[in-house]
Formats: sequence, C-alpha cells, structure tokens
Amino acid sequence: MVRELLTIGAFARAARLSPKALRLYDELGLLPPAAVDGDSGYRFYDPEQLERARLIAWLRRLGMPLTRIRHVCDLPAETAAEAIAGYWEQLQAETAARGRLATFLVDYLTGRGSSVDDSATMLGIRYVARSESGLVRMSNEDTAYAGPRLLAVADGVRGGAGDLASATAIEALKPLEALAMPAEDLLGALADAVDHADAQIGTIAAASSDGEAVTTLTALLWSGSHLALVHIGDTRVYRLRDGELSQITHDHTFVQSLIDEGRLTPDEAASHPQRSLLVRALTGTGGTHPDLSLHRAAAGDRYLLCSDGLSAVVSAASLQKVLAEEDGPQQALDELIAQAYAAGAPDNIAGVVADVVPLDAADAAHNVPSR
Repeated sequence: MVRELLTIGAFARAARLSPKALRLYDELGLLPPAAVDGDSGYRFYDPEQLERARLIAWLRRLGMPLTRIRHVCDLPAETAAEAIAGYWEQLQAETAARGRLATFLVDYLTGRGSSVDDSATMLGIRYVARSESGLVRMSNEDTAYAGPRLLAVADGVRGGAGDLASATAIEALKPLEALAMPAEDLLGALADAVDHADAQIGTIAAASSDGEAVTTLTALLWSGSHLALVHIGDTRVYRLRDGELSQITHDHTFVQSLIDEGRLTPDEAASHPQRSLLVRALTGTGGTHPDLSLHRAAAGDRYLLCSDGLSAVVSAASLQKVLAEEDGPQQALDELIAQAYAAGAPDNIAGVVADVVPLDAADAAHNVPSR
C-alpha cells in the first residue's frame, strides 16, 4: 500500500514547524522531502518523516546547532541519547563559566570581592616549553609555547590539518603579549583572539583534504599578578601551590561529562574507548565557547600546561611529585616528558612549566621576567 504524501503545509502543521524551517532543513540536507513536483517545485513529505522532524524541532528548542543536529539524527537511538546528554553537559559547563565571569564583573564594578589592583609586589615567570612526538606517532600535531606573558598548549586532532590548526590557534594569541592592558581587559582580549583563531582554522579546514581542522587550546595570559585563562578541549593547566597540586581546567570530553553525571568513575574513564572524544574544540565553524577565568598568581606558584599525551599516562601523584621536587622549570618538564616516554608515550606530548617569581626593580622597570 502506497502512503499518501503530505503537502509541506500539512506536514509543517503536524510537525509544528514552519514551512520556512522545512525549506531550510531541505537545503541543509537535514530533512529532504520525500518527493518534489517537477513542474511547481512543491515539496511533499512522507508521514514517517514526522518523527525525525519532531526530533529536529526538540533539538532546536534545546539550542543545538543545525550541523550537530544532523549528526545526532543520524545516530542510533542510544548513541543519540548519549550525544544529547553530552551536549547538555556542555551547555551547563558554559553557563557555569559565564556565571563565574558575571560574578567577577559584578564584584569588580561594585568594588567587592576580587580586586585587580596590581600595586603589590611585581611578579614575573621563569618558563620552558617542549613539544615531542610520541613513540607510535609519525607526525606531531601538538604545539607548545612559552613567552614572558603568554603560556599556551594546543593539541591538533589527527587527520585533516590538526598540526596547522594547533599552531594557528597559538599564533593568534601571540600578539596579546605586546599589548599593555589592565587585568580586567585580559578575558575580553583572549576571547577576541580565540574567535579570530577559529575563523582562521575555518579557512584551513576549507583547504584541507577532508574539510576538517580541529584543535584544543589552553593558554594563560599574564598581567601584573593576574593570569587570565582560556581553555577549550582536553589540554590542561595544573597549579602547584604550597606543595598542593590542583587542576584548574575542566576537560571538555565525552567521558568527563559521564564522570560529572556520576555514570563513570575516573578510573573507568581512563580505559574508556571514547576517552579522547571531544565535546568542545576549535573547529573553524564558529560558535566557539571556551572557558574564561581570571586567577591571582602568587610568588612560588608553579604552573604546568600539557596535552593529554602527558596527563593521560603520567599520574596526578607523579605530576605532583616532579613539580614539587625538581629545582627549575627545565628540569621539571624534562623529567615529566621522560616519564611519559617510560610509560610508552602513545600520543604526542606538549608541555609548558612556569614558575612565578618576584621581580627586582630592574626587571620590573624593563618588564622582563626572569627565564
């Protein structure tokens, strides 16, 4: 028996979508009609398409981008449910990050809470950066950079142009080192630079063989006694303060979302087959929402920025021990990378280690932190 097709108007009413939306979804290949009249161009839909149309409508109400909706709609039901849960976790994390930023701005504008006064002892950093290929990799998509005011790591995704994407992301931040700005301007400057990086990555993706260029990015921008953090993906920042190690970034991965929901333990996540699946990264498609936060530094702090090629194979306890016991940044980073190699180094490794130190009058006058 041949089912009677619905006109675009009847289908729109049944799906609670507008004809204009249906035409857009057809153009995007998200919901093509079952038939198109050759003379009039009028669209007709099969009643069995209603379920997909309603799912699209629900996901749009959730705020999901159309490109992501197309991916979710093509997944098996259980996998689609996991993808939606991951997207919702992403939205909650972004909302929480914006909430922290709003709290900072309210406190700053009303004179409460965190001050951005840099009149205290001037601080600088001693730093070192390395990026090395893993033992089983033929290429290295990781990029690491350390300068007097900028520390950054980026981990390009294999395939396409991951190496170019990671290098481009960090290059977009480097001009910020030459700009004198108060601490309260750091976050806005970083957000603008990341938007610029994402646009450049889009150009790289368009020219790549598979149309993709993806990278994570984690960076600290220095001003006086403050560090502004921008973070997207699963590259990390750790801080050693008074002998205690803390991770000050939150991974944007599928398994981390499962941990946050209590559906997976950290030990289970370490061996999960999708442990490297990112839910947020720079992809060149726009709509990038990195985490942004401002941190006050203290003399004696030691920071580690690294890709998952290090954090996935060297335990937190080992990170803490090395960072606490090694004398300088170079010795600490060399030892951490040596431990990653000793563990098999299945992935490329990017790392930055920086020590926060007080500046003497001469250093402060010339704005040259010790290395």
